[in-house]
Amino acid sequence: MALTQVILREKIKNLGAEADVVKVRRGYARNFLVPQGKAYEATEANLKHTAALKEARAKREAEEMIEAEKLASKLKKAKLTLTLNTGAKGKSFGSITTIDIAKAIVAETGIDIDRHAIQLDKPIKGTGKFDVPVNLGHDITATVKLIVVSEGAEAPADEKGDE
Repeated sequence: MALTQVILREKIKNLGAEADVVKVRRGYARNFLVPQGKAYEATEANLKHTAALKEARAKREAEEMIEAEKLASKLKKAKLTLTLNTGAKGKSFGSITTIDIAKAIVAETGIDIDRHAIQLDKPIKGTGKFDVPVNLGHDITATVKLIVVSEGAEAPADEKGDE
């Protein structure tokens, strides 16, 4: 297994970000990373030119952080109401999962959140009020207020007063 060092020009998931010097298999570098313009060889001369890439990385990360803070403020204002199918005695049929919460966020706010960013320990199988944390990256977490009601029931009327 022959490895070679390359300098990344852009962020590549599960590998690194701009200006990172990483070791990858020689074939991966030769056949994919270098021809696609995603990386270049880590020679002495190229290592000296990584300062420009580090500036681009810092700028991108700052923009991502600002965007994540904006999303967090929008998500904190959102109040989601989801219905859960329940039987006559209150037994639930099914559950509320991260997929359901992500769809509700898109419907309510228009923000498309990856379902893996929603930190739910286990699916919600009961009615009530829940605070669901959403990881937006860069150590920014927003809490979404979720109200789960039984099918046929209405949302509690006191929700407008607790802002």
